[in-house]
Amino acid sequence: MRALQVQDHSQKPVFLDRSIPTLAANQILIRTAACALNFADLLMIRGTYQETPALPFTLGMEVAGEVADLGADVTDFQIGDRVAGFAGSGGLAEYCPIEATRCLKLTDGMPFDTAASALISYGTSHLALTHRAKLTSDDTLLVLGAGGGVGLTAVEIGAALGARVIAVARGPEKLQVCKDRGADITIDSAQEDVVARVKALGGVDVVYDPVGGDPFVAALKCCRPEARYLVIGFASGDVPQIKANHLLVKNVDVLGFYWGGYMGFAPQILRDSLTDVFAMISKGQLNPHIGGSYDFDRALEALADLKARKSIGKLVVRGPV
Repeated sequence: MRALQVQDHSQKPVFLDRSIPTLAANQILIRTAACALNFADLLMIRGTYQETPALPFTLGMEVAGEVADLGADVTDFQIGDRVAGFAGSGGLAEYCPIEATRCLKLTDGMPFDTAASALISYGTSHLALTHRAKLTSDDTLLVLGAGGGVGLTAVEIGAALGARVIAVARGPEKLQVCKDRGADITIDSAQEDVVARVKALGGVDVVYDPVGGDPFVAALKCCRPEARYLVIGFASGDVPQIKANHLLVKNVDVLGFYWGGYMGFAPQILRDSLTDVFAMISKGQLNPHIGGSYDFDRALEALADLKARKSIGKLVVRGPV
């Protein structure tokens, strides 16, 4: 099979011919139809992601396709089932082995590219907002980095849950996409004073922050008493230092959130959340935004576009078959 592999952290990934992986007893083999890209893939190439596999390894965290083979202990799936799964790595290949517990069956009407693009980004936002922040329809939600792949899902899920959503992004194009996805209010961080605008709107109950850095400091100033602040990531490259006295004065909760961690300590909570996400997509309540779709031979171009932040929403590489 063909696979896009990292063989050296100082070099670009390369296309190689490899043997189809031998399955462990608890795995299924997916014939890859779509693989969604993530910034974590870029970190893995450099060897700086917290869960980078040992060299050499195949890139690709989110996969959708058909079941091509079953491990000896797998009973919940059959060959030919349409599935999506969180591989962690291995998705940018003709075939991808994944533990069966990391996979969900898809309805016949669910496109593979939609399913692949929904796992981490929608899964992250749904679990963070429902399980950690316990967002309600009475809350005002502030989303930083709202034009990015994960931020946009927070806008959409927050709106679907009935919250008032304030989306912060850069530029009119991204702001318009946020409006289209349900944002009640949009703020251009390149042109406007975010703190002044949000305070004028009465402050917020929940902050969704995949950015970190200076926007963290600004958003913390916008919190109402007993607000919940979700720390999702640090796309700015700056991990902020929290002044605990600010939390004390307003009784603010800062909630760390790492979606992949639930695979280890609470996998059923994660699976239940993803089941809800796919049900919401099927009902038309959520509509994953795919910013670009690439043939397998153009996977390196897709990674370059991801690095250059040219996209709004997710980038998807179609399987090589």
